[in-house]
Amino acid sequence: MYSLITTINAEWSLFLDRDGVINERIPGDYVKNCEQLILLPGVVEAMKIFSERFGYIFVVTNQQGIGKGLMTEDELTVIHDFMTDEIEKGGGRINRIYHSPYLESKHHPMRKPAPGMALQAKNDFAAVRFNHAIMAGDSISDMLFGKNLGMTTVFISDDLKLCRENFKIIDYCFPSLYDFAKCQ
Repeated sequence: MYSLITTINAEWSLFLDRDGVINERIPGDYVKNCEQLILLPGVVEAMKIFSERFGYIFVVTNQQGIGKGLMTEDELTVIHDFMTDEIEKGGGRINRIYHSPYLESKHHPMRKPAPGMALQAKNDFAAVRFNHAIMAGDSISDMLFGKNLGMTTVFISDDLKLCRENFKIIDYCFPSLYDFAKCQ
């Protein structure tokens, strides 16, 4: 990863998944309030490092809990404001959070791995270039999202077998967002 890291500067964008990358994933459930949003170890420090390196940082997250009626858009906004505040307290930033409230079964163009959220980011921030962007996530859907747009992909997982099996869509693997940030 060293050669890539040396090329990253303010012209680069970082796209991040949320659950399992920034905060703890709740197996079989959804983060529905601020008390359930538990930042993973090292995330605040990682976001500070990324903020010093990348021109733009975006969170792109599928949130079908809204589509299922388990939370509202307003409740998600409160959760995201809380998350952003915690990251900003540590010296980091998020330029914008994009979410898809649609059910997986609907195959909506705003739901990863479809490119809708990234295309919206490019529309909102004209300087975004996908060939100067990294997608970091913990699912194959995240990797497909990034790869289909021409991004470099970073798989956040300690499952090396899964990394090896998906080498065509995973460029780099790190056990945590903090480990990825440290290599910068």
